[in-house]
Amino acid sequence: MIELEGVPELIDPVMVAAFEGWNDAGDAASTAVAHLEREWKGEVFAALDAEDYYDFQVNRPTVFMEAGVRKITWPTTRLSVVRIGGEKPRDLVLVRGIEPSMRWRSFCNELLGFAHELGVELVVILGALLGDTPHTRPVPISGTTSDADLARRMDLEETKYEGPTGIVGVLQEACTHAGVPAVSLWAAVPHYVSQPPNPKATLALLNRLEDLIDVRIPLGELPEDARAWQVGVDQLAAEDSEVAEYVQTLEEARDTAELPEASGEAIAREFERYLRRRDGGGPPAPGERTRPPKPPKPSGESADDDESSED
Repeated sequence: MIELEGVPELIDPVMVAAFEGWNDAGDAASTAVAHLEREWKGEVFAALDAEDYYDFQVNRPTVFMEAGVRKITWPTTRLSVVRIGGEKPRDLVLVRGIEPSMRWRSFCNELLGFAHELGVELVVILGALLGDTPHTRPVPISGTTSDADLARRMDLEETKYEGPTGIVGVLQEACTHAGVPAVSLWAAVPHYVSQPPNPKATLALLNRLEDLIDVRIPLGELPEDARAWQVGVDQLAAEDSEVAEYVQTLEEARDTAELPEASGEAIAREFERYLRRRDGGGPPAPGERTRPPKPPKPSGESADDDESSED
């Protein structure tokens, strides 16, 4: 039974979801939703019953001390709500958790139950995958949907993917069958530096989300974190000639593939994005940085290449 006591009537709500695990390379997607919760001070109003969906030998609970009392945090999925002010206020329902171990259909039906009760107008699911993309170039973001009309209206790709999928793909299809408009945004993370965090991929997802739902997202330290991350990877790659050569090969392949995109339409689209963001002021003060681990030497195809066409 879904109880929503204490949740106010929402304004044009959009549900934004991300799940740790297979669909979250570099923790880029789950970190993006965590950023939205932190910046807009999201208030958790519901949590799914961990007993129903998680194998605790795979995702173990953690013990912590609070005021001298030992407590346990169970792995689960939580829902919070944030209100975005301004001339056109609207609400976001944020879903952040771990890819479930079991009962995926029930898991999706429960989330859809919340979406129905809250009057959610659109579900946006964030994901990140490993790909043959250089860390020196803008992070590729693909927006996909199973709804042909939605694809045309929102300038998205109609997904044609076939193969293994994760909870992101299953939830998107569940939304489609339930008549709830749903979109997936995917960030491509360089497979040779896949360890989290990846603030550059997180930032790219949030920028694309801004464009999709027409809201201004406070980015905080993310732009500076993304620059520091790239500088750190640059330095580490420069220490290994094989990695540096491999990155150069990826750069050349990427640049060649994108030549057709250097069109008037593409330039105009990027300029419009710049205009929407230019009033945000100067760069934020830098905070502490986490240096990424040294990337391994390339060894042919990535083990996760099968994911590169996911939804």
